[in-house]
Amino acid sequence: MPFPFTSAFMLSASQPSPTRPSSNVMQLPSQVTGVDTDPHFIIHVPQKEDTLCFNINEEPGVVLSLVQDPDTGFSVNGQLIGNNARSPGQHEGTYFGRLGIANPATGFQLEVTPQNIMLNPRSGGPVFSWRDQALLRQDEVVVAINRKKSLVVSVEDRGTFEVVLHRVWKGSHQDFLGFYVLDSHQMSRRTHGLLGQFFHPFDYKVSDLHPGSDPTKTDATMVVKNHRLTVTRGSQKDYSKDPRHGAEVTCWFVHNNGAGLIDGIHTDYIVPDIF
Repeated sequence: MPFPFTSAFMLSASQPSPTRPSSNVMQLPSQVTGVDTDPHFIIHVPQKEDTLCFNINEEPGVVLSLVQDPDTGFSVNGQLIGNNARSPGQHEGTYFGRLGIANPATGFQLEVTPQNIMLNPRSGGPVFSWRDQALLRQDEVVVAINRKKSLVVSVEDRGTFEVVLHRVWKGSHQDFLGFYVLDSHQMSRRTHGLLGQFFHPFDYKVSDLHPGSDPTKTDATMVVKNHRLTVTRGSQKDYSKDPRHGAEVTCWFVHNNGAGLIDGIHTDYIVPDIF
């Protein structure tokens, strides 16, 4: 019998205690769409059995729209953080250090940082540590916190999303977050954002494979969304199943902040705040 955790959330009493791992592990899809590290966007295209990828280069503090469904108001936004310190002239890597997931239909908001997980932060909701293990529900939204590793947000009849925690133990990097889309097939066709625009099928063609400026990599011509682009065969890391080591994903890399692949230009996706 669930007992009220707050006036809005229910924590199931049948769940393991916060100090014991859960045996009820969700089966993750073999390949996913997501964004991680510096930030590298990975777009899985199942109808092509292929993957596309691109980077977004922006300044620390900038908030980017990752998912926005105008039919329901559901949104995911992420704020970039930088390195703690860097040498003069060194490229400043940026990472997602703060995520906001909102479902206005139920008044649900979730703010995630590498330090805490805050439910409905603007109305004084509960705050969890990444040391906790918990399963919470608010109406049609379920949040499962997997101690020290990740959390999964499931929105009934719409989508399932994973946030991965990265702890950095040395160097100038700060702890940061990755974000992965585990299931999105029920999201509306008008869903947009740097990830959301790829939730439904789209077409592209790759031809004219040839050695690139780096002789160890292959360049090619991609025709997508009425654009002809030069793309490079490369790889990125998917940390959705193994947050510590990740898995190599081979992809066609789209240069210049995803220009030609994403709708508009990358600055179109800058928003004022995570909610």
